[in-house]
Amino acid sequence: MEPWEEEGPEVVKRFMYVNRKPPYGTIYALETLEVVLIAAAFDQDVSVVFVDDGVYQLKKNQDTSAIGMKNFSNTYRALDDYDVEKIYVEQESLDARGLSAEDLIIPVEVLTAENLSEIMAQQDVVISS
Repeated sequence: MEPWEEEGPEVVKRFMYVNRKPPYGTIYALETLEVVLIAAAFDQDVSVVFVDDGVYQLKKNQDTSAIGMKNFSNTYRALDDYDVEKIYVEQESLDARGLSAEDLIIPVEVLTAENLSEIMAQQDVVISS
């Protein structure tokens, strides 16, 4: 057995990715989604949070034809394939934008800002975009 093949204690970190930006106009949303999928592929404990205009990333029926960008919102469905099950949306952000969980493309857990901060405090790494 080669040294890199030796079995050792597996180190799993709790990563939380906080999405605050709208889905289009910057690269943040798509790049963060790609990073989440990569981290999940390496068997890390990944959770994803959508707050502020980040909730628009999950909105159903996005039409991007007028801005000439590819609609990547269906890619969020791949989170389930990568066993990313901790997907949170802030209730206050939905309310401020007239949205509800039914308006979103994937199932999420809707939490208050207070509950989200408690979960955030339990993470090893928090990355905000």
